[in-house]
Amino acid sequence: MTTDVAQKTTTATGSRVELLRDKSWARWTALLLLAMAMFCSYIFMDILSPIKDLLQSTRGWDSTAFGTMQGAETFLNVFVFFLIFAGIILDKMGVRFTALLSGAVMLVGALIQYYSLSEAFMGSSLEAWFNTHLNYIPVFDELGISPFYLGMPASAKLAAIAFMIFGCGVEMAGITVSRGIVKWFQGKEMALAMGSEMALARLGVATCMIFSPFFALLGGKVDVDRSVAFGVVLLMIALIMFVVYFFMDKKLDAQTGEAEAKDDPFKISDVGKILSSWGFWLVALLCVLYYSAIFPFQKYAVNMLQCNLTFTDVAPDSFWASDSVTIISYIVMLIVAAAAFASNFSKRPMKQVYLAVAVVGLVAFCYMGYMRQSAGTIFSVFPLLAVGITPILGKVVDHKGKAASMLVYGALLLIACHLTFAFILPMFKGSPVGGVIVAYVTILVLGASFSLVPASLWPSVPKLVDAKVIGSAYALIFWIQNIGLWLFPMLIGKVLDGTNQDILEQQAAGMITAEEAATMYNYTAPLVMLAGLGVAALIIGIILKRIDAKQHLGLELPNITPSAETEEAEAEAVEE
Repeated sequence: MTTDVAQKTTTATGSRVELLRDKSWARWTALLLLAMAMFCSYIFMDILSPIKDLLQSTRGWDSTAFGTMQGAETFLNVFVFFLIFAGIILDKMGVRFTALLSGAVMLVGALIQYYSLSEAFMGSSLEAWFNTHLNYIPVFDELGISPFYLGMPASAKLAAIAFMIFGCGVEMAGITVSRGIVKWFQGKEMALAMGSEMALARLGVATCMIFSPFFALLGGKVDVDRSVAFGVVLLMIALIMFVVYFFMDKKLDAQTGEAEAKDDPFKISDVGKILSSWGFWLVALLCVLYYSAIFPFQKYAVNMLQCNLTFTDVAPDSFWASDSVTIISYIVMLIVAAAAFASNFSKRPMKQVYLAVAVVGLVAFCYMGYMRQSAGTIFSVFPLLAVGITPILGKVVDHKGKAASMLVYGALLLIACHLTFAFILPMFKGSPVGGVIVAYVTILVLGASFSLVPASLWPSVPKLVDAKVIGSAYALIFWIQNIGLWLFPMLIGKVLDGTNQDILEQQAAGMITAEEAATMYNYTAPLVMLAGLGVAALIIGIILKRIDAKQHLGLELPNITPSAETEEAEAEAVEE
């Protein structure tokens, strides 16, 4: 691919033509558009996660219903192979078309989910239809993979269908964004770009954790569909981001003469080439294990904190219970993220100033979360450390390499964090300050471990497969990853209900309310299960590192070659 690019950026006279992607401002603008779109999609992906307790008390969802609905996000991608088709569409139709298609599909799914949780759906003929249908799906029920079950609330069934549609769009967007970054950053700071994109996108998780409960409880009335409406608006913005990117990408292709839809047509035999690579399989297995221990956990994390921390009611007329504190805390969070990120690109003394602002802001944000007695705000620190260190990790991979080693370190941190949540955090139940401190530190470290993956794993894929099937390679990895993302939300829900039967029985007998039951679960078993995924990821990471050393896959080598680094410096000097 690097050779092809070089040929297309050189004129007949041998002089080098500067392309749009050679300009740092242009490629980073393209990255910002893609990252903002993913930021919005990440918010909607977890829009219901911080209000699991409200869904249980207002819509009658137990943990099994919640987990089944969340797992439905990847159902079509896994069992109808939509992600494979998405990869083919990406390779045949190009980044621009696929980006717009993914944005539109996400929006359609979000609109349906909004209706499923609205008051208009409650008591409607459609609700009655869902109550009496989709209780048995032939073949799928026998295989134990049905996204519905007898007794599943009607709203959860329709929300599951909506999430399936959204899931097709968001996973298609994921592989499209990865392919787009490769297109704009090949031979340049690609690991930094991918890490930065994921760091910004993961701020969506923090945004969701803060604002989803805010909108659901706005005005003192519980209304969960307001949270979904917030997500719908953001997905409209995401579609706009893809439209703007469409025109930037089209201009780039006009310069290079590349045809989005016709170059390197997809062939089934290409899939065989991808699947024949041991390196590809190890990366794919590492991906599914690692992401299955993170994304499903995010969907239960707030409720886990509610069950393991001791919260006290905040006076309704106090500042900490006001709507304004939500906005202020979010602004503080953005300042922390911006300062931490900017410190990576600054020299002394500004670097020290940015770091000081980030540290002071982080302490202030954590204090506000404690004073608000909000599990959602506490978990929203999850991406903040990652935002600060992801650019550092990206630079290391770009200039020094060591991608496989970083995957091993990430798995070790993952195991430590889940075991801390399982065994150490419950020991501080009844200690309002101690429990919150343990939670904050563990969540920050977990976020840091998660930043090791995008900075090291995704930039490694172009080293393992041919350039013309990168879209299909990403699609296959995402498909394998989606198997875990479908399975483990359901498993966590079922394990949670299975190991907390006494709570469910007390609720059924009227001894405790649904609100009380929602915050009494013992999460030890699900967390140990997730730690086990981390152990498996650690083993795969060690094997991958050894195979890389023997077969010279290049995973430990830097992304930027000395010649490319020299050209980059010269181009930046010309711009200045």
